[in-house]
Amino acid sequence: MCWRVLKFELRKLDCYGIGNNSMSASSTDKGLLTPDNCEVIFIDHQPRMFFGVANIDRRDLLDNVLVLAKAAKIFGVPVILTAIESKGLNGNITPQLLDLFPDQTPIERSSMNAWDSQEFVAAIKKAGRKNLIIAALWSEVCLAMPALQALTDGYAVYAVVDASGGASAVAHDAAIRRIEQAGGVSMTALQVLLEFQRDWGRKEHYDEVMAVVKEHCAAYGQGIESAATMIHRAPASCQHSKRINKLKTL
Repeated sequence: MCWRVLKFELRKLDCYGIGNNSMSASSTDKGLLTPDNCEVIFIDHQPRMFFGVANIDRRDLLDNVLVLAKAAKIFGVPVILTAIESKGLNGNITPQLLDLFPDQTPIERSSMNAWDSQEFVAAIKKAGRKNLIIAALWSEVCLAMPALQALTDGYAVYAVVDASGGASAVAHDAAIRRIEQAGGVSMTALQVLLEFQRDWGRKEHYDEVMAVVKEHCAAYGQGIESAATMIHRAPASCQHSKRINKLKTL
């Protein structure tokens, strides 16, 4: 094998984190994310951007965005919000997300690539974390471009695939593959939440985590609700259910 080919192969290994352990060891807890070693970034979760998503049901997408946002809020993980041309047709960031971080002003941009924004990059550097958990609309543009450039600047990138969306399934999948081929990692919003919790013996945030799962995680949440109410005789989470139960006793 000639030296030129060998250098190319070594570069590929580095992209996937093989041959250097900076991503899996130095910046993480033996490959796992913790609330102390990462920051969460939301890019362009705005009405017009939601309208253009076609690879996932938009209601499911919003639920996943809120799971990720509440995971960051519950565990005190630094959050960055940014929006593109919010005063134009794109509109402000969805209110459900803004309401979780009322004291935070989203970073306004004109570039589709958030990494072109000096204010955005400065906010990332200020947080001081090397692991970036990123969700964005759309995946093929506003997720892929900053993810790729963050990787080249030495950050570890975790793309939250179900809190991101593309203009088509093909576009979304191609964007995620491109990020992975460059050395990024795919995750889901629920995966982030549970990785932060990690041990059910940790009771500090247990109730908050369970509340998020019940509210936003479809069948998993329904299963937990059923087990809690039917087996452990806990009160129902939903106020509507409480009213029904009260009527039954009359």
